[in-house]
Amino acid sequence: MDLPVMPPVQPMLAKTARAIPPGMQYEAKWDGFRAIVFRDGDEIELGSRSTKPLTRYFPEVVAALREHIPRRCVLDGEIVITRGGRLDFDALLERIHPAQSRVRHLAEVTPASFVAFDLLALGDRSLMDEPQSERRGALTRALRDAGAPVFTAPATGDPALAGDWFDRFEGAGLDGIVAKPPQLPYRPGERALVKVKHERTADCVVAGLRQHKSGPVVGSLLLGLFDGGGRLQHVGVCASFPMRRRAQLMEELAPLLMESVAGHPWEAWTSEEAQAGGRLPGGPSRWTGKKDLSWLPLRPERVVEVAYDHMQGDRFRHTAQFRRWRPDREPEQCTYAQLEEPVRYDLAGFLTSGQVGG
Repeated sequence: MDLPVMPPVQPMLAKTARAIPPGMQYEAKWDGFRAIVFRDGDEIELGSRSTKPLTRYFPEVVAALREHIPRRCVLDGEIVITRGGRLDFDALLERIHPAQSRVRHLAEVTPASFVAFDLLALGDRSLMDEPQSERRGALTRALRDAGAPVFTAPATGDPALAGDWFDRFEGAGLDGIVAKPPQLPYRPGERALVKVKHERTADCVVAGLRQHKSGPVVGSLLLGLFDGGGRLQHVGVCASFPMRRRAQLMEELAPLLMESVAGHPWEAWTSEEAQAGGRLPGGPSRWTGKKDLSWLPLRPERVVEVAYDHMQGDRFRHTAQFRRWRPDREPEQCTYAQLEEPVRYDLAGFLTSGQVGG
């Protein structure tokens, strides 16, 4: 491979804002695997956000890229899987599997798509120093003849339309809006873009904790909600505390620590079978294959209000943010019924619409 922009490349990132800023280019924030595509003739490499290779996990994407993109180019985009008219991140996670036979099977039953939103190189020319507006124009021209499952991300300069996307497409699993300054060159690894994400709050039961890697202080709180059958389901974690607060939390929660998991709603999680069955606290990482089964059970008596952006199935898609303790709430009141369900919207028309694709 001999391209003007060579792997590895860290993708340009975004910092969070509360409102959509004016005077920018706006795109939907895709909930998938960020991927930098390097193509030189028949050779194609997919690099992840951490620069780890993704190529072997998405053979159908590689085949589609070989058919639809220029023979020498570097693209920034997102690998996504759409099922039932919305993005399915869990199906993406299943693709990170060591067995090639399993990867091939999933490529057939849950094929992925690639949504391109930036062009870093074309032919023998690097576009990294070109402004965003120029790169966008070059991208739409380079992919004007592309077809499914390779798409150009819809974009607009109209903040009102971006706000409409922000509201309408959440039900399809989109993560929010990304705003890009028109004059911005491509800055690998820098948070030079702006992202606006949905935020809601929920009252959750704190039923366990993980200790921080630095020592016996809280690393994260394990959160639960009661389902319709009265079972406490794990819905995610709350983390990102200052170090002093981690120590305070350990002191606050010490009276709730259980000597063992016996009698805890999640006591089955210590079994290998349970760990293999889903994303449980301390479960194996699909990226590293390593296990960390260390979590401390707490009597499920404390309620915390957390902020979250959106749900992926029956759990929080991203790490929730601590807001406050709720001593005025009983654990039994922490149910799925309190969660707001956005209206669903089919992505197909959005991806293929020509009216906002330029």
